[in-house]
Amino acid sequence: MNCSFTTAIFPACQKHAIVKPLLKKPSFDPFDMKSYRPVSNLTFIGKFLECFAVKRFHEHASAHCLFPVHQCAYRPRHSTETAVLSVLGDIFHAVDSGKVCTLVLLDLSTAFDTVDHSILLMVLKDRFGVQGGVFDWFMSYLTGRTQSVSTSTERSEPTELTRGVPQGSVLGPVKFIAYTEELHATADQFSICHHAYADDTQLLACVQLKDVNSARRSLERCITDIHKWSVQRRLQLNPEKTELIWFGGRVKLDSLQAMEIRIRLGQVDVEPVDCVRDLGVLLDSSLSVHQHIARVTSTCFFHLRLRKLSRILDTETRKRLVCALVLTRVDYCNSLLAGLSDSTLAPLQRVLHATAWFILDLWPQDYVTVTAALQSLHWLPVHQRITYKLCVLMHSVAFSYAPTYLQDAVAPRSTLPGRVHL
Repeated sequence: MNCSFTTAIFPACQKHAIVKPLLKKPSFDPFDMKSYRPVSNLTFIGKFLECFAVKRFHEHASAHCLFPVHQCAYRPRHSTETAVLSVLGDIFHAVDSGKVCTLVLLDLSTAFDTVDHSILLMVLKDRFGVQGGVFDWFMSYLTGRTQSVSTSTERSEPTELTRGVPQGSVLGPVKFIAYTEELHATADQFSICHHAYADDTQLLACVQLKDVNSARRSLERCITDIHKWSVQRRLQLNPEKTELIWFGGRVKLDSLQAMEIRIRLGQVDVEPVDCVRDLGVLLDSSLSVHQHIARVTSTCFFHLRLRKLSRILDTETRKRLVCALVLTRVDYCNSLLAGLSDSTLAPLQRVLHATAWFILDLWPQDYVTVTAALQSLHWLPVHQRITYKLCVLMHSVAFSYAPTYLQDAVAPRSTLPGRVHL
């Protein structure tokens, strides 16, 4: 990756960031510094320049297949939904084959803030072929950066940054996935299925019941090597946020109760749980997805308390609020709900009905059918929204727009044995 520019300097006046700490979740302790995410507010001109660099870097990495196949963050046509869909597809396929699966969710502590600049530059040069003026520009971008922490009343003095990439920047996250590229090679050595979204890594092993112990030991060795690699990269695995869950049929899960199924991470024993939150989706050991639907429904109805304000909000404002707070949650990763019965999807359908009544300012005594209300808003029912999402995914697979791991998981019916090519 070469550059013909005579100068390769990122303007010093664009390197200052104003950090506004944001509470990660409302339930977190506001007096604990670990509860906050340091989001950097950067200048418009600086982010505009970063967009050009990201575009060129993506073109270079894609042309030479330098990004890990299973890294789904900050890449075109990749998302949390494609990552979870691939993982869940592997789990369903294994469980239908009579196997059990274990999923380990790894978490890196303050990963973006501990990136070592010298190691990052070495990775860009040696593994991504960044040379010449482009390398000088990346070095200029990383060096001499400063930040100030701002609250509602005060702002700290500027402090020079010697580590980390700014959260809130355009280029920083892409540099991070380049920085952690070797993590996937480490997992490949143990033939462990893996997916990652930024610093969230998923390790998946599917085996017969008699091979559970060997799979558990293989996972422990894999995690040990990932821990050693993390130390070399100045990163740290967080045992407290590492989660373990086993999937399988009811009989298989009952048999697992009499076996040693926990794993050891350093000096910590990670005990298996019945439900985990994977990239915003609740996965339970029986793969029923009932807990996920219940959580989405509860959150949506919580936001629909806005109905109390319906008399002072116009229709257009209500539509925008609903789109931001409700519909995005109903449609998030809804491709995972394909094949579920209408009774299972009924809670989500009730959310759509209540949302339509809120927008149209209707009440049950108005005698307007929910079907008519949905049609007036041009909304599809829940099961058709899921079908639409699947059609979009299959279109992207058919025209090679989808991630490689989704394309590899799909085969045309005409290529299957016994099928006639039309």
